[in-house]
Amino acid sequence: QVQLVESGGGLVQAGGSLKLSCAASGRAFTEAAMGWFRQAPGKEREFVAVVTWIGGNTHFSDFVKARFSISRDSAKNTMYLQMNSLKPEGTAVYYCAARSRMAYSFKDFASYKDYGYWGQGTQVTVSS
Repeated sequence: QVQLVESGGGLVQAGGSLKLSCAASGRAFTEAAMGWFRQAPGKEREFVAVVTWIGGNTHFSDFVKARFSISRDSAKNTMYLQMNSLKPEGTAVYYCAARSRMAYSFKDFASYKDYGYWGQGTQVTVSS
């Protein structure tokens, strides 16, 4: 089993920055990729970004491109999401997730159903 724990959420003003972390523990980490999703009240969970564990390839949703970056530290089994120029519509619970099966299209990476491990979520609130 793999346990994922997010940290780094909080309250920030519009235009500000936050850095989220997701630490994986448990058995040896052999997942293909880790990603971030978010869910705002009354809305469906939506894909934010993903990074492949080997190779470090990244994919982003259009609404965060050029503002967010994603990275991973294999030695620490930790993934990061640097969020810049935050907007009030970015207010949501952010979840990290890991998937065992590699994806080969953006559509596949963005499908939350293929992620078998999830963290508990961390709240990000962006005030206007």
